Amino acid sequence: MEQSNSTSISADSIIDILTLRYNTENNPVIPKLSSDDFTSINNEESPEFVQKSMKDTLQNTIEPYYDDNKVSIALSGGIDSTLNLALLRETFPDLRLTAISMKFADSVDETLQAAKIAEHFEVDHQVIHLDNFLIELPNAISIIKQPFWDLHWYHLVKTAKSHSNFLISGDGGDELFAGYDFRYKKFLSLVNENSSPIDRVKAYLECHQRDWVSDQSELFGKKVDFSWERIHEKLITYFDNSLSLLQQVFLADYNGKLLYNFSPINSLIHQHFSVKSVTPLLSQQMIQYATHLNTNLKYDERNNIGKLPLRKLLVNYIDHDLLTQTKQGFSVNTTNLWQSHGYKLCKLYLDNARIVDDGWINQEWIENHLKNELDVNYINKFLGLLAFEIWYRIFVTFEMDSNTLLET
Repeated sequence: MEQSNSTSISADSIIDILTLRYNTENNPVIPKLSSDDFTSINNEESPEFVQKSMKDTLQNTIEPYYDDNKVSIALSGGIDSTLNLALLRETFPDLRLTAISMKFADSVDETLQAAKIAEHFEVDHQVIHLDNFLIELPNAISIIKQPFWDLHWYHLVKTAKSHSNFLISGDGGDELFAGYDFRYKKFLSLVNENSSPIDRVKAYLECHQRDWVSDQSELFGKKVDFSWERIHEKLITYFDNSLSLLQQVFLADYNGKLLYNFSPINSLIHQHFSVKSVTPLLSQQMIQYATHLNTNLKYDERNNIGKLPLRKLLVNYIDHDLLTQTKQGFSVNTTNLWQSHGYKLCKLYLDNARIVDDGWINQEWIENHLKNELDVNYINKFLGLLAFEIWYRIFVTFEMDSNTLLET
């Protein structure tokens, strides 16, 4: 099928984006890994190695430009971003740092915790307040040239640029050091060592229920030949190997949103704003170390706690009570977003949708669900359709300007 570009997109890409929330036709900016890369050969934890690797990345990236004396860092208040800040401050004690956090309307507010962490390390702290998370979606989509809706990184990089040409982030921490602990327990409850590869794939998808809906096959129009079998084929290689159950999940997670969404999409946003991305947890040596690390050295299955090496390192820099205990990470409450802005915007743009007229999406599916009270799965799906429609009007029908604000 044709490759995605600024004016066209393949049916496979649309299926991926609206079912898996990533696009396997994207060009990765980090290496794609196989099951061999996740075999456990590191049987000793080494917080010291993690510390040295991260500090080396920070030093090698920033020191040549140290005369600028200014660096921005994304600070959610979680393990990854806090550890980045701690090591950055230790490596460059005189550097002028601006920690940037995001506060979404009617969502869990992590900025208060982030402010305490910023104060602890004596750095400036700026909070981005977003009442309408979707307001600049056309501009963000025009930059990445793909129909994704969850583009909070656009707002963060845009703000970071006003402070520095560098932005430090904790990308990769969840995938490399077992940060998605809220999924692992469910996955292990659905499968065992005797489960077939296809059953493991289905269980894995069950743990990502916010990415798809029960009537997913009815969502698409005549231009899209959707089948769950094709989705399963994309994932089966990650579960048809000799790795342990959780190693298979780690392999699938790395080769999913990180490889085909977060990294390439964020890279495009950085390029647009001419901001240098610094990701200490995604250096080549860190990937090599973490992927080969024994599972029980990353994840405590009994207590359902991940990122063990990062946690053990971080206690040297900060009190335990300053850290958030549950994973959030710049997370918008989509149910509240739907009630405040999402529904009205979807009603406006999807009632007479170009993606319906051209056979991509089923009008009946939209009408049947838009009139009902929706759970979060369907809300996320409608926000995905909104992004697809916005992309279509910018790049296909050319009737929308990228500077259009989505206001209600």
